[in-house]
Amino acid sequence: MQDLGHWDYVIVGAGSAGCVLANRLSADPDVRVLLLEAGGKDDYIWIHIPVGYLYCMGNPRTDWGYKTAPDPGLNGRTLSYPRGRVLGGCSSINGMIYMRGQARDYDGWRQMGLTGWGWDDLLPLFRRGEDHYERSDEMHGQGGETRVEQQRLSWEILDAVQDACAEVGIPKVEDFNGGDNFGSSYFQVTQRSGVRWTAAKGFLRPAASRPNLRVLSKAQVSRLEVSEGRVTGVMLAVDGEPARARVDGEVVLSAGAIGSPQLLELSGIGDPAVLSRHGIAPLCARPAVGANLQDHLQIRTIFKVKNATTLNQLASTWFGKAKIAAEYALKRSGPMSMAPSQLGVFARSDPAFETPNIEYHVQPLSLDRFGEPLHPFPAITASVCNLRPESRGHVHITSADPRAQPEIRPNYLATEGDRKVAADSIRLTRRIMQAQALERYSPVEHLPGSAVNSDEDLARAAGDIGTTIFHPVGTCRMGADEGSVVDERLRLRGLGGLRVADASVMPAITSGNTAAPTMVIAERAADMIRADRRE
Repeated sequence: MQDLGHWDYVIVGAGSAGCVLANRLSADPDVRVLLLEAGGKDDYIWIHIPVGYLYCMGNPRTDWGYKTAPDPGLNGRTLSYPRGRVLGGCSSINGMIYMRGQARDYDGWRQMGLTGWGWDDLLPLFRRGEDHYERSDEMHGQGGETRVEQQRLSWEILDAVQDACAEVGIPKVEDFNGGDNFGSSYFQVTQRSGVRWTAAKGFLRPAASRPNLRVLSKAQVSRLEVSEGRVTGVMLAVDGEPARARVDGEVVLSAGAIGSPQLLELSGIGDPAVLSRHGIAPLCARPAVGANLQDHLQIRTIFKVKNATTLNQLASTWFGKAKIAAEYALKRSGPMSMAPSQLGVFARSDPAFETPNIEYHVQPLSLDRFGEPLHPFPAITASVCNLRPESRGHVHITSADPRAQPEIRPNYLATEGDRKVAADSIRLTRRIMQAQALERYSPVEHLPGSAVNSDEDLARAAGDIGTTIFHPVGTCRMGADEGSVVDERLRLRGLGGLRVADASVMPAITSGNTAAPTMVIAERAADMIRADRRE
């Protein structure tokens, strides 16, 4: 067995959170930091070309290739559940949308008793890590590690959708990231000059030459070592060969909302009933491990259009594809620079909601599902998701073998409230598409179909056309209560020497895309770890 030696900090997972932690912790030359990534290096060309997410999701080179369990809310369907398995993690394969969420999200965490997690507490950390293309002020920062730019394309049909939104009372805005994201705008993205900007590029590369930081790829952790109530090391395989790393300070799990609870359970930390089913002796009973899974289910409504250019036509011929490739090669713009979604809209499915509770991702294209061909007719997709779902699912191991995929059961549309939001969201989409601004494009509803109208039928249709938008959180819930997995300083309850710092600690999902919130969790974690070391 390879002995990797002693470290002050061992970080498990080099994704959006792990790269931030590695950078911030190794900035202290007096500490030794080991960063472990189960996937390989980020040298695959399709990671860096924005449209390459199509070739990274479902690709074992970059994606864990998870599937959900059959879901009753989806009428028994299973979904592909992409999770990054490469340096940079999900930031290497995601939709590149820079979205903080709403101030009320974080103030809600603070009201749960989580000191230091309010909007005013975290805004300076968002600004610290940001390199905004235009602004350096009270809301945005420049010179940080996360490059944020405008998209390098626009679509006439999407501009018309914005005008239609304004007709129904949803204003045009310039910025979604000031604490209240009500309105419509083209998403800002984590790109630099039309090239994907990952957490590995921003945080890891500048730190890679530090003598006190070691980064190991193809290093899959199988379990944590525990002695006398404290985590003392990790067991892993490096390129398939067994290895061990010992820790004198802390292990920080940043393996994500799927990987972190899986590793805790493999190590005997979790619900004793779950552990015993797989022959794992409980070392620390924490029944909440793996519970509280939350995700954004997007309902992919599709409308055929006329008199409009969409990607369905542009990419339907070899000439069109060559033109797209040439534009990207010469200008780093056009469809190959596209994030998966271009236009964003935040709205209320019902006026009773205090702040926007739904988010649209509007795309100038349509297809049955990712990975399949575009439709042969011009169309747009207006995907809409419930930002604050009531439904809760779980992630649990299915075997004591660390190579076995855990059970992922999101439990979508499990509550009457979620089904009502789904039905109301489809109705709002129809109102937008019937606005005068879109009249010249003659939109015709393709999915779910205009004949579907009752609350019950619309909710069932949402289950047929809904899919994940890849935002799992909450499975190692942070809380002030003893039943939570980690406390407000992200320390595992019941064991020393172990923290969790990734999307899994969110007590409630944020009202928007989750990459930026995950990185700010890591920023906050790094500050707390350094402060605790000084005490």
